[in-house]
Amino acid sequence: MKRTPPLNFLLLGPLSVRLNAREVHVSAPRQRVVMAALLLNANRVISVDRIAEYVWDDAPPPSAAATVRTYVMRLRQSLGEHASARLLTRAPGYLLELGEHESDLGQFKAHRRRAAELAERGDLEGSSAELAEALALWREEPLADIPSRRLRDVEGRYLKELRLQTMELRFDAELALLRHAELVPELVRLVRKHPLREALVGKLMLALFRSGRQSEALDLYRRTRVLLVEQLGAEPSADLREVHRSILSAHHRPRTPEPPEQPATAPETAAASAPAAVRERSCWPSPAQLPSVPLPLSARSGALARLQHFVTTGSMPAGMVATAVVTGRGGVGKSALALHTAHAVRGSSVHGQLYADLGGAGRTPTARAVLPRFLADLGVPRDEIPEEEAERESLYRSLTAGRRLLVVLDNASSTAQVRPLIPGSGGSRLLVTSRRRLADLDGARTLLLGPLDEAGSLELLSSIVGPARVGAEPQAARTVLTVCAGLPLAIRIAGTRLLERPHWSIGHFARRLTEAPRLLDELCAGDLGVRPCFDADHAGLRRTAPAGIDPAEVFTALGATGVSSVSGSRVAVMFGCSEEQAEEALDALVEANLLGAPTGGRYRLDPLLRAYAHERAQAVAVREDSHPYRRAG
Repeated sequence: MKRTPPLNFLLLGPLSVRLNAREVHVSAPRQRVVMAALLLNANRVISVDRIAEYVWDDAPPPSAAATVRTYVMRLRQSLGEHASARLLTRAPGYLLELGEHESDLGQFKAHRRRAAELAERGDLEGSSAELAEALALWREEPLADIPSRRLRDVEGRYLKELRLQTMELRFDAELALLRHAELVPELVRLVRKHPLREALVGKLMLALFRSGRQSEALDLYRRTRVLLVEQLGAEPSADLREVHRSILSAHHRPRTPEPPEQPATAPETAAASAPAAVRERSCWPSPAQLPSVPLPLSARSGALARLQHFVTTGSMPAGMVATAVVTGRGGVGKSALALHTAHAVRGSSVHGQLYADLGGAGRTPTARAVLPRFLADLGVPRDEIPEEEAERESLYRSLTAGRRLLVVLDNASSTAQVRPLIPGSGGSRLLVTSRRRLADLDGARTLLLGPLDEAGSLELLSSIVGPARVGAEPQAARTVLTVCAGLPLAIRIAGTRLLERPHWSIGHFARRLTEAPRLLDELCAGDLGVRPCFDADHAGLRRTAPAGIDPAEVFTALGATGVSSVSGSRVAVMFGCSEEQAEEALDALVEANLLGAPTGGRYRLDPLLRAYAHERAQAVAVREDSHPYRRAG
């Protein structure tokens, strides 16, 4: 069996790519910018537009998109066959697929995750060791060798904040282990470097006090207060004032003081800002709203593991919430995967799970409709829910800040739907499903869910009609599954129809599917149907600029010709436009899930999409034939 060569992408210092311990040299400056942008967004799609902002520092030229594609092509050549295979084209940009062990940033986050798990179990020693290992991965200042001011300003700050937060977590663990004296030198150095970072100042004050250096701790507070007032015009935070008050009180006692406690936890702070009726509760409700789901498929085990990893290991800067988005075409199983994940990780959401179906493109309930229910579920009496939407959002963030909730938003149609329902910063997690990629949802990690392969499709069909029935007609079953194009919804409908009609052979149903004048009429069962999914995608189709061509017209033209694949150059000839305009329209169809992402320069339509495109073409032809001027001509 051929072994996969070990890969290591290094970002926590000078950018480096190592294959089998040999460094792969990426020398071109702008290719290094592209490589760094991909690494910082590993396992999620980063758009060509965002890459261009980094490469040209927010001033990309008109040819930026084409030039970025060239840089990616050259980057693939530099990386070589094995490493470049991880760099995938995914509309509206690119995706770098990496395991957490294949980059130093991934290893760093894995150590942080294990540290959090150990701390939760009360193993502070192990937690501190994991955090120390995470910090040991940092070599030098990251992105210093990347010629992009924009990338350093945005992502560099994020990485620096992540490192400081990790240091603070380790200091907390060490202080809890009563190793205050050993921490003082390191904390002194860091506070000199970050004199206005109050969390570090508070930890140094605590370490000094516990080391018998109370006067130095109080003097540090006085100097920090002067700096804050002079440079920021602000008094120290409530947390820092509480540390000072505790030390000052203990300093003036005649007997040996007990060490002052650390500031109140975030959940207590959040509770203080809630309505009076909520604050008076002895405990807040813990909602458990996750719907049930069918048995998971082994074909989705990899995607399930990746999504669980996304949800449980998100490490975000202060003020942001770890967010995962499952995206893909209608009927591909996004909701089922997200809910399986939510049930699997619900033990870590100790304060409960909130769930809302946002309705996709068919209906779009706003936060105005969802927030009152969420607030009531979190313990706010109905008569205390504010009327103003902005006040509701503020109260929701206050109630969720510092808590460990899992919020699942199913079938979102836009980022605007999601933003008001993002919980307050702290330990909560947000899991979203959407047909759109929601590329403008800041900090989200995206999992693009594709169709099932043949083995997964057979497994799903067998789970519905029974393995014996499928085994008796394997070729007919494969014909049915070929028509269903790996779409779980279509396979479930096909299985349901066979289950309802035990007198049908699978071969008979396969002939119905392949000979049907309107294939999608055969793929309906009760209130389930494939056509409504495509109708919703078509209704939400993004139109191009006036100078371009209408993607809906391109889709109709593809339906009229009956092609299974098409290139940008062919569409350019069909519509008498530039190849760039043709590709823009085709990419809009990819974004709307009405066309497969290009491979080898060709965009593909599976049998279901071909059938739907043919229906749209027929409908247009009927309208044109019935037009009075058309008849008169």
